[in-house]
Parts: sequence; C-alpha cells; structure tokens
Amino acid sequence: MHGFISSITGLAAGAALVGHAAGINLNVHTSGGNATSPFMYGFMFEDINHSGDGGITGQLLRNNGFQGDDQTLTAYGAVGDTTLSVDSGNPLTSAIPHSLAVAVPDGSSGQVGFSNEGYWGILVNADVYFSSFFIKGDYSGQVTIKLVGKDSGTEYASHSIDVSSNGGAYTYYQCNFPVKQAPDGNNLWTLTFDGGKTAGSTLHFDLVTLYPTTFHNRPNGLQPAIANVLDDMGGTFLRFPGGNNLEGVSPENRWKWNETLGPLQNRPGRQGTWTYPNTDALGLVEYFEWCIDMKLTPVLGVWAGFALGSGGNTPITGNALTPYVNDVMDELEFILGDQSTQYGALRASLGYPEPFTLQHVEIGNEDNLGGGCDSYPERFNAFHQAITAAYPSITIIASTADPNCLPATLPAGTWADYHNYADAPDLVSNFSQFDQADRSIPIFVGEFSTTYTTQTEEDSADRDHYPYMGGSVAEAVYMLGFERNADVIKMGAYAPLLQLYNASQWTPNLIPFTQNPGGVVRTTSYYVQQLFAKHWGSTTRAVDADTGFGPLYWAASANEGQTFLKIANYGNTAQTVTARVEGATSATLITLSGAEDAQNTIEDGESVVPVTTTPSSDGNGGFELQIPAWCVAVLVVNGGSEAGGDTTSTSTVVGTETAASGQNQVVTLTSTATGAAGTVTLTSLATEEAEVETLTRTATRTSTITAGAGGAAPTVVSQESVVTLVSTSTRTGPPTNRPTVSGTRGWWFKEGGGPPGRRVRNEGSGWFGWWKNKKD
Repeated sequence: MHGFISSITGLAAGAALVGHAAGINLNVHTSGGNATSPFMYGFMFEDINHSGDGGITGQLLRNNGFQGDDQTLTAYGAVGDTTLSVDSGNPLTSAIPHSLAVAVPDGSSGQVGFSNEGYWGILVNADVYFSSFFIKGDYSGQVTIKLVGKDSGTEYASHSIDVSSNGGAYTYYQCNFPVKQAPDGNNLWTLTFDGGKTAGSTLHFDLVTLYPTTFHNRPNGLQPAIANVLDDMGGTFLRFPGGNNLEGVSPENRWKWNETLGPLQNRPGRQGTWTYPNTDALGLVEYFEWCIDMKLTPVLGVWAGFALGSGGNTPITGNALTPYVNDVMDELEFILGDQSTQYGALRASLGYPEPFTLQHVEIGNEDNLGGGCDSYPERFNAFHQAITAAYPSITIIASTADPNCLPATLPAGTWADYHNYADAPDLVSNFSQFDQADRSIPIFVGEFSTTYTTQTEEDSADRDHYPYMGGSVAEAVYMLGFERNADVIKMGAYAPLLQLYNASQWTPNLIPFTQNPGGVVRTTSYYVQQLFAKHWGSTTRAVDADTGFGPLYWAASANEGQTFLKIANYGNTAQTVTARVEGATSATLITLSGAEDAQNTIEDGESVVPVTTTPSSDGNGGFELQIPAWCVAVLVVNGGSEAGGDTTSTSTVVGTETAASGQNQVVTLTSTATGAAGTVTLTSLATEEAEVETLTRTATRTSTITAGAGGAAPTVVSQESVVTLVSTSTRTGPPTNRPTVSGTRGWWFKEGGGPPGRRVRNEGSGWFGWWKNKKD
C-alpha cells in the first residue's frame, strides 16, 4: 500500500520528551513496499550568505569587476605610494565598464601597486594557485603577484611576470605559482610593479582573479574546500539558481541565464537579491559542470514573470509574458538543443558540442507568496504548455503546493514544491504530514530546516548561527515522514546550503565556513543529511512495532541484500531497541548524538560526529540497539532483503488514532497480506479531546494495486485515491485553535497563521534580526 508503511500494534502516544519504560521491538519486512525516488536527498543552491561569490565559486578576490549597483573600493588597498580610484572612462568591455585606476605620483620608486583582501580573508593552502589580470597603460617591466599575511607580512607566494602594455587597449596576463601553507585566512593578494617606471602616470587594472586548484581541475571551477564537503554528503540532485535570487526584485534584476555565459569579461553580473553583488562567475555552464562532477541530477529553476514581493511591474501576465516564455525556451535550447540550433551552437562554442542532461524544470519560486498566487495559474500554464510541447519528457515542477495558487486542473505528471521552515516541535509534528497527501501529485520538498535553535524564538537571536542537535533530530523525524511516503515524496533539500560566517543574511545553514584552513564546518544537520543520503534504498520496507511513534521515530528501505533502518530519538531518554530483519547475516550501527543544544561551530569545531559500532546479535536476524537521547541512527543490515517490491501487495489496514488537541496524531495499524492484487482499505478513527471541543472523525481510503512482476514493485492503479471524511462534534464552548492543514498540499499553519516566518540576519550590512514573513 502507499501512504503508511509502518505497522504498529499497541498505541503508546505521549509527549515527545517522555521515554519508553521498556525496550521497543521493530520487525523490518524483507519484501514488499514501494519503489522509491532515486533523487530523494540533494541540494538547493542560491547565492545567499556569499555561498557563491566568496564561497563555492573558486575565484577568491572580492569586487574584482566592480559589479552591482555601487562601485566602490571595497576589498582594495594601496601598496606603496599610490592612489586608488574606481574609473568609468576605461571600460574593459561593455559588460565590465569600470576599472581600478592606480595613480603613481611623480618621484615614486620601488614596488607600488594594490592589494585585495578577498571575501573576509583568503584561504591560502599549500597548493598551486592561478592568477590573472587585465592591464591598460604604458608600462614595460615586471609585475609581481604575492600572497602575504595581512598583519604578519609573512610571504606565502611570490611570482613575477614580464609585462608590456600600452594605453590603447587592455592586455591580458595570467600565471600559475606554488604557494606555502598559511595558518589562517587573514591574508592579502598583492600586485605590484616598478614605481620608478610609472611615476607621474596611471595604470588601469580590471578583472583580477585568484584561484586555487579547483574541484576536478576545471577552469573557473569550484572551491575544493567546500565542494569536497558537499560531494561527501552524497546528494543526488542540485536545484539552481534559486530561490529568491532567481526572482530578483524586478524583471530587469532577475537572474538572466544568457548573461552568465562565456568569458568572465562578458558577464556583467548583477545586484543579487541578498544585498550584495553577484559576479555570475558561477553561471549556467558552471552549474551543469557542478552536476556532472558530483553526479547530480540538475533541477533548473526558470523565471516565471514574478519578482520578489511583486517587485517592478510583476506579476506579468497575458501577452506581456510571451517574451519571458521565449527566453526560457531559448535557455532550454541552449541546454538541450543540438548544434544545428542557434543556442545549441552557442553551447558547442563554449566547449559542449553534446547537449546537457536535464529532466526537471521548476517554474518560478514560491509563487504563493508576496502577491504571486492569483496570477500563478495563468503564468504556470503559459510556461508549462511551451516547455512540454517542445520537451515532452521533462518533468515540470510547480513552485508551490498551495492548491489555491495552482490551476484548477494540474497537468498530469506535474510535481508540487513544498517549503517548510519551522521550529523543532513544529517540524516533528509534521512527521505524518504527507500520510494523506494526494498520490496523484508528486511532491518536491524543495526547502526545509529547523529555523530556531531554541524553542523560544525571542531568545534565539544570539544562538542561531548554527544548527543544533535537537533541531537536527527534528529534521530527521520530518525526513522519516518522506521515507514513509516515498511513493509521493520525490526529492527533499535542506536550505539554505552554505554560509560565509562573516557575512550572513540567513541562519542557520547546513554548512558554515570561513576562509581559514579547515574552516568548513559539517554541522549536526549536515551529518543528518549525509546519513540519510548515503543510506537510501530503492524500495521502502514496512516495519512492525509494539509501540507508537514518539519520542522514537523510524522508517526502513532496502536494496537487494541490504536493509537500512533509520531511527530518530527526539527525546532526552536513551532507548533500547531490538531490530529484527529475517535472514540478516550482519549489521553495523551508525549513530549521531549529543546534548539537545550541542552544536558544531566555527569557534569550537565538530564535537558531534557519527560513530559506527557493531550491535549485539542473537544470530537469528535480531540486533539489540542502544539509541542515545537526541540521536539519529542508521542500522545497516546485510542479508535478508529481497529485490523489488512485494508481489503480494494487498493489505487490509484498520486502526485507531488518538491525540490531544494541537498534537500530531499517531495511527495504530495492523497489516495482513490478502493476495497478489485487489484493493487496500484504510479506516481510521480519530478523537481529539480539547477543553472546549470533542471531535470524532472517520476516514476511508481505497486504492487498487496490481502485483509487481518478477519481484518488481507493485503498481498503484488508482493514483487518485478517494478519501471520505465524516465528522461530528460536540462543543461546550468556542473551538480552540489547533494546527491544521490547508488542503492536502498546503502549508502547515500553526494556530491559523500564514507560512512560517523567516528569520534573517545580515551582519555584513547591519540589518540584524529582520523578520521576513511573506504572505499573499
């Protein structure tokens, strides 16, 4: 059956922090279940928190092309007797119209020039670095590139090249040089030349660059210190380029694919949505190279006629939308067209004669927010019709799961994107959120995370730089809900992904970093994502239990010959679990645990890391597991798992669910196989007792299932299951507020409120603690 994949006998519902008095028995089925998505866990990326420029982008010098709305000398300093200014009279190209003017006064001598401090420092490792620059002005002599300690003056690299330039045009120079290890990131890149030869004149420099040896040695590639950590997480997809940074604040300010192509001097960049300039050195081709090198499935976001907060003249509808639809079609031709097409030929000219691979396109971003809801059905249909007419095999993703913002009839095969930022208790309460989801609409949980590091939002202002163990366990509980509903949940991504610690607009994030050696931190949430991504089977497995969910939660999946049982202990009491997989030959247990408020931080390093042990075995497929408080665990079992889904796929399921008002409901289920094909009926009785209201509900779902052939997963025939809801109520006063779900695909509203508010902080530009609560 689809929906619920755990069978529970004997309900033990209670508060999340109350431990079980006795051990828990979990029996994992070795056959049956649903085929899972191969893309379940991956990455959502946009340039926020300097995650692109200053982060995963390999180029290390800040403000190197004077892009964005304001042209300043940010990150630059004079070396020797020079005066620096930003000049607009000597453009490098039409895309890069400003340059750095370095004026050398009369009588100068010795080495003079300028420095760049990078993005709050420069990571200097023992490596071979690449540097380049454009120079204009009359000068023949040597230019020396150095990497030096900003305060210490220690020299870690020095390389000189011969230059012959003139005042008529820019000349390009590049070099590679060995670098010694620096102890920290407090370093400068300097460029100097002979002051005696240039006294009384001005030289112009532009688009200075510095790269370490990049990830997979690609030109203009990824920063390996960050890319290696991402690669090691084991994700399967990359959604790009956003996010709010795709939308921009106006149509003109949107992310424009064609302005991110080719040589850097042809990329104008833009003022990013998150307050700082984007150089677009990480462009469309680089995103696909990222996917190729990490073996990720690309999920391309396209602009859909709506800017952030109805910025500019958006939303754009009717005939005015046509140019933007055409622009997306040009982008897809660049990605997928052969060399005979205009944009396929452009791609080939950039080194890719064969098309890229693209299976998923998302239309817009969060179009249910900020005034985009009413127009989204029209805009979605316009893009959907154009894309599917030309590329019928592409999976289209709607940018919202709110049924009020979607077409009345959503085209078959369309996925819905659901975003959930919440505190830890709310995320845990969403464990069963997708149990009753409409099976005809696959779901992409495109963004989720625990947003507050304490349960009281008001006192989290000084503590929310990092994920914490309790919140990371809550995320694991939520993700177990994905796995229990893996027939309908296709992808999920923690967000945001990266954070330069010195300049943040949003916290917490999965991976914070500085420019210090070893300055990339794997947070508690990172390790949870890694545990889930690296232990994901092709088929779900039902789990029989002798108690209900809370504080312990679980789900299982399997590949042929191997089973993964994931367990989350959202509570302060250790648990003893006996897990049984018939026919198992051996097992390992990987646990991630710590105090509820434990964090991996820039300041203190990684104190919470996964630990691998061998659990005791009874020799008959049973394993005794000790699950610490505040823990996420994966039991990796070898043997005992058959290939594919259950060929006797029909079950009759009857149960009762009980919960106090405002709490998540837990279902007690018993399952009996009845044949190879037929129907599945789920009947549940729910009683909520509140101070002022008693509500009784009965729901019935019927789905038709056919058996899988040759061990393959069963096929769900009735994709649109029928749910009948009958309710009666006896009230002794006005109804209390309780968490409700707005439709089967809607936001989870707490006490009738709107979408979760977003905690945003920006130390770099001084607007700290801003609450961003985007609503229709």
